[in-house]
Amino acid sequence: MKPECSQTDNDPEANSREFPMIAINKSKNDVIIAEHIEWAGTGTGRRRGLLGRESLDCMGGVYLVPCEWIHTFGMRFPIDVAFLSPAGRILAVHHNLRSNRLSKIVLRAEGVLELSAGRLRATNTDVGDYVQFIEPNDVS
Repeated sequence: MKPECSQTDNDPEANSREFPMIAINKSKNDVIIAEHIEWAGTGTGRRRGLLGRESLDCMGGVYLVPCEWIHTFGMRFPIDVAFLSPAGRILAVHHNLRSNRLSKIVLRAEGVLELSAGRLRATNTDVGDYVQFIEPNDVS
């Protein structure tokens, strides 16, 4: 089930990146949370995250792993944030986290899923839900 989006990505650099993963909400009938998730599993990738971008496509995002908190200093747009356990359970969320803010620290989090602002509410994704990352060719 793919919710409609009204935002577009105006960042040509972001359009040229590879988006190898899809995030789905296993607790909500496999609703697609985002189709273009970048996996930031290196120190460089985690430090860069979404910094330097003008915008984020409504179906885009970044998964920072390992990560227990984030900041939005230097970001140019608000984001939704979900802290995930090693099993993919959402432990905490921030809706519409604006620039120049610190997130809460979630010590049990394995990683942080950064999404377009409004995306968590648009997909009815909340604390306690389970997120799974799949490859695009695994979508039925």
